Amino acid sequence: MKQWMPLMLLSVLPGVNADGPKDNVPSNVRPIPPPGIEVPADKKAKLEAGLAELKLLIDSLRQKDAYARDLLPDVEIFYRAVHDGLVYHEFLQASEIDQAFVLLELGMGRAQNLDKGNAPWTTQSGLVVRGFVSRLDGSVQPYGLLIPESYSSTGPRLRLDFWFHGRVEVLTEGNFLVLRTHKKDQIEESAPRDTIVLYPYARYCNASKFAGEVDSLEALDETQRRYRIDGERISVRGFSMGGAATWHFAVHYADRWFAANPGAGFCETQRFLDFFQGEKLNPTPWEKKLWNMYDCDKWALNLTQCPTVAYSGEIDKQKQAADVMAEALMARGIDMVHIIAPKTGHKVQPDEGKRVEARMEALARDGRRRVPLEVAFETYTLKYNRMNWVIVEGMREHWTRAEVHASIAAPSRVIVRTENVTALTLTMDSGDCPLNMAEPIAITIDNQEIKDAPRPRSDRSWRVALYRDGVTWKLDTRAEDGLRKRHGLQGPIDDAFMDAFVFVRPTGQAVNETAGKWAASELERAIEHWRRQFRGYAIVKDDTAITAEDIASKNLILWGDPSSNAMLKKIADKLPIHWDAKTVTVGGKSWDAAHHAPILIYPNPLNPSRYVVLNSSFTYREYAYLNNARQVPMLPDWAVVDLREAPGSVWPGKIEDAGFFDERWQVRE
Repeated sequence: MKQWMPLMLLSVLPGVNADGPKDNVPSNVRPIPPPGIEVPADKKAKLEAGLAELKLLIDSLRQKDAYARDLLPDVEIFYRAVHDGLVYHEFLQASEIDQAFVLLELGMGRAQNLDKGNAPWTTQSGLVVRGFVSRLDGSVQPYGLLIPESYSSTGPRLRLDFWFHGRVEVLTEGNFLVLRTHKKDQIEESAPRDTIVLYPYARYCNASKFAGEVDSLEALDETQRRYRIDGERISVRGFSMGGAATWHFAVHYADRWFAANPGAGFCETQRFLDFFQGEKLNPTPWEKKLWNMYDCDKWALNLTQCPTVAYSGEIDKQKQAADVMAEALMARGIDMVHIIAPKTGHKVQPDEGKRVEARMEALARDGRRRVPLEVAFETYTLKYNRMNWVIVEGMREHWTRAEVHASIAAPSRVIVRTENVTALTLTMDSGDCPLNMAEPIAITIDNQEIKDAPRPRSDRSWRVALYRDGVTWKLDTRAEDGLRKRHGLQGPIDDAFMDAFVFVRPTGQAVNETAGKWAASELERAIEHWRRQFRGYAIVKDDTAITAEDIASKNLILWGDPSSNAMLKKIADKLPIHWDAKTVTVGGKSWDAAHHAPILIYPNPLNPSRYVVLNSSFTYREYAYLNNARQVPMLPDWAVVDLREAPGSVWPGKIEDAGFFDERWQVRE
């Protein structure tokens, strides 16, 4: 197929699109992705006919057996790539229109094979693209694989390396499919032959954060389901924006990988944007706290659990990221391995790449340490609350550093030291616990002795839950202790869009015209930008159409006010704010409802295991699209918006006030 691959596209895709001071003007934001070109009428008609033909076959396959339905996303990725390029005007150059015909042909070929009960791409070696259905919005998302010739469905389980892609503003689904069936990356030039490489699309251009993070992990789950992967030998790697993604996955999921290999990129927000972008930030107090979510230098202690080999070009400005992480690690007593290619800019130098690979191979020999005798863990949120056999279940205060050091000091003794932690669980799966199952287990936590701790069970599993009652640690045998922040239910607003959600559209009349028009406009924007930025299709339902299944399985994103939105009316008196025709009240403060509206996230009173969100999608806006380091949560748990200031590229209006709910989801005094 290489004969149809345009050289023009190859020259564009690997590059990093320009950033710099010209992208520091919120009132002058260039569109991302860039606008497409007009499709000639004759080619448009042919593409529409081809799409219609492929859709008929896809619909037919949806009615076939489980085998066909299971593999249908591998076909649908081609349909979607061409459909979206055509419908949303995202063919960015003439060659992409021609490529669309080839993508249709590939999709049709797979569909016809699948109709006959065959799926030859599932046993293909080399570069192959596949798809899965996202749990977030039901959209079909692509991912790429490099399958070595040595792979066999009956052979040994193989090592897997993630390879996160760089910043490419033209990386539509179609261009990703082309790239992942033709283009060799740096990792392919030096990777060991008996390794599967996974290339997540990760929702386009967000450094594998938010929906991109969820998709990357779903792509891994799909790959592990379909191929023989050695779960103890999975690594995270990437370059440029992919290096930033690697830092993020390394510190937040450190116990899942045998090693991390970040190259270039960024690792935090403020210092990087100052150094790389020439942007001086003046954050609000809540913004500064929220930086703790993705500022990887704040989480550097976790790399004691994940061996790390960093790479940089000596004269690459993005060497800054590794320098910052080296500084953070040194502050925790760790000397970071940093391979630097002399006189090299923003690229992987082959000889130094081989040095990196030699170290990765050495680390892969033993694989990850599933049950280390010592665990060191720091976190700022229960969103990321686990390291090996330690799970943080409660914090005294979110967005303030929490730390746990736990060690198996003897066959029957465990020592734990904590900071800013109010509850935790120590847990080991069957076959993992090295403690003596025939003797009482002595646990010392913050210099307190825990009596009657459970022993390991006969299958060498172990679990003990502890909580802090005032200053005293106790075994946690409590029943559910009411509404509180917990893993998966801790905020901020953006967290609602890292699980299944539905936009709930109001069908009633807003009590205040200004707020009604603002909410309607923000809903339309949210639908558009979920597709533009996160490459999916937001599920939208009228407030009168929400079912018990929706309430049970999805986060409800409610637009409008208690007068216009029937679902919001049902729960309005159970929220920690008050909103009526005259005022918006949060705690002891009130604002005129004629030109103010609240935004918030809160456990759904109709199903406290899911969220409700008022009048917000993900909280970063167009200005943040210009540099991935800006793509961080912009609003905390609640905010009040002055609607007299028009929504812009940074904020949905003037933010009058904003803050975090406390650990019991109540307004802080």
